[in-house]
Amino acid sequence: MKNSSWIRAWIGQQPAIGSTEKRATKQRVAGAKGVPGSLWHLAAGLMVFQGVLLGNPAFAKDGQNSLTYGDLLQKIEKGEVAKVELDPAAKIARVKLKQKPDDTQEVMLFDQNPELIEKIREKRVEMEVKRTADRTAALNLAVNLFFIFIVVAGLTMILRRSSNASGQAMNFGKSRARFQMEAKTGIMFNDVAGIEEAKEELHEVVTFLKQPERFTAIGAKIPKGVLLVGPPGTGKTLLAKAIAGEAGVPFFSISGSEFVEMFVGVGASRVRDLFKKAKENAPCLIFIDEIDAVGRQRGTGIGGGNDEREQTLNQLLTEMDGFEGNNGIIIIAATNRPDVLDSALLRPGRFDRQVMVDYPDMKGRQEILEVHARNKKLAPEVSLEAIARRTPGFTGADLANLLNEAAILTARRRKDAITILEINDAVDRVVAGMEGTPLVDSKSKRLIAYHEIGHAIVGTMLPDADPVQKVTLIPRGQAQGLTWFTPKEEMGLDTKTQILAQIATTLGGRAAEEVIFGKAEVTTGAGNDLEKVTAKARQMVTRFGMSELGPLALESQNGEVFLGRDWGGSRSEYSEEIAASIDAQVRSIIAHCYEEALRIIQENRTAIDRMVDILIDQETLEGDDFRKIVAEHTRRLGEQLAVSS
Repeated sequence: MKNSSWIRAWIGQQPAIGSTEKRATKQRVAGAKGVPGSLWHLAAGLMVFQGVLLGNPAFAKDGQNSLTYGDLLQKIEKGEVAKVELDPAAKIARVKLKQKPDDTQEVMLFDQNPELIEKIREKRVEMEVKRTADRTAALNLAVNLFFIFIVVAGLTMILRRSSNASGQAMNFGKSRARFQMEAKTGIMFNDVAGIEEAKEELHEVVTFLKQPERFTAIGAKIPKGVLLVGPPGTGKTLLAKAIAGEAGVPFFSISGSEFVEMFVGVGASRVRDLFKKAKENAPCLIFIDEIDAVGRQRGTGIGGGNDEREQTLNQLLTEMDGFEGNNGIIIIAATNRPDVLDSALLRPGRFDRQVMVDYPDMKGRQEILEVHARNKKLAPEVSLEAIARRTPGFTGADLANLLNEAAILTARRRKDAITILEINDAVDRVVAGMEGTPLVDSKSKRLIAYHEIGHAIVGTMLPDADPVQKVTLIPRGQAQGLTWFTPKEEMGLDTKTQILAQIATTLGGRAAEEVIFGKAEVTTGAGNDLEKVTAKARQMVTRFGMSELGPLALESQNGEVFLGRDWGGSRSEYSEEIAASIDAQVRSIIAHCYEEALRIIQENRTAIDRMVDILIDQETLEGDDFRKIVAEHTRRLGEQLAVSS
């Protein structure tokens, strides 16, 4: 049949191509115009997908409702066909036979069917042409538009990314400081407690900004910078927020680490941009937190100076007090490492004032607790003064965390107000860690009880030692038991007798183990105690001059090496003979204190046994109860000595 090739293409039965011809065809296609074969494969796949999607569906022959083209011609020739409906779009002929007028049979047609048309006209068969809606063109357009949309969307994303990258590159040297026209920090000087001296210094800065004529009228100049120095958590950033809230002037805040990048020159560019914006909004405040990240000493250190950091520092020095000046701009910086800052940064004219924000004393801690207790529900029996007395060395952040932990414990225990029990548990948790599972009654528990009672009895019997606050066998953190001491007063200075009493108290646990269980049964529980007493005794010899070597400072406080200092700046310069003498003096101090602890344990063995039984039963022994038992034992011992004499 002349249209047999079209039929084979329609039903997918193309004749096989020889392997040689296929290989040659692939090579020609892959090499055409230098396009890789994989791209041709992708294009061919899209074309096949489009052809399958847009092609007219093929109708399978079911034997009853369909005829072949030849059968149709034969039936027309025999006069058995009543009506033929032609559908050129679908290439189908719907045939109704005279024998079955209700059934319609379908016949697949060719592109050109002159023989069929001639037979129909010759036999005068009723013929009707019904063209179905041809959606091929619309689908073809939709598919093409879909592919065009994908291409346009891809190009748009690429262009957008490139524009963002170029925008970031252009803004790379811009300052990252947060700017507030009127810094509404919500914090005033009334919200800052415990650091009254620092507040007084900074009150003047606020007055300079609000009423500069009071000072300029008599020739005073506004200070260029204020450096807040102090340990972490003492309130340096809180003070800066209070200054911003009180002054009501434009406020820039940035961290020192945000200046320095891996690309040379970016940090200096950001410093210039920051001061340019500040000059446009003068008078204003600039707060630089952790300035030691950019202000370390130049040209020293193990690995040499960092060029980018040093360029940033040079630009900062120039902007603070250079040729142009920066009238109306006050810089406030905070750091807890003033010893590593460059000397040019600390001279008058740059940071004119250095405000020390130190640990609060007992009165300051009480004021801080009052501030943080404003929104807490405290029971009437809770005394903030007692809490302040029990928390020496706590910073403002520590005290805020203490009350927050107490509030969390109160909510967990479903109480309406914070009681002293939650306060005590919160102090223990902040200092020593989370509470562990209590020990079962065993030899290990009794040994730990003797160890802790040893600390407490030695500290109680020595007049210069701190009083016992509490003895407990409840594990916290890595400690299986704890003995708490509360300082009598905060002098800031320790005498030699006080240090010796502290060493003897720390050794009381090991001494109790040796007296009660013997030298062969001492445990590793005193490992941390021995580290502490060794370090303290060495400080007495090498730093405080409290030994037979005399008043000599043989070692510095900062023995570690850090960037910003020379390698040899912290080395100890003394001979091997002096080193041997130092070791001998350290051993002598520790041995003397240990002998004192052993004596106290042996003299109070009866009281120790009684207190150990009570401690094992109750697991916690308060300081007042402990001192009552010791006083009663001392009174009975005195009566016995009086009777025997």
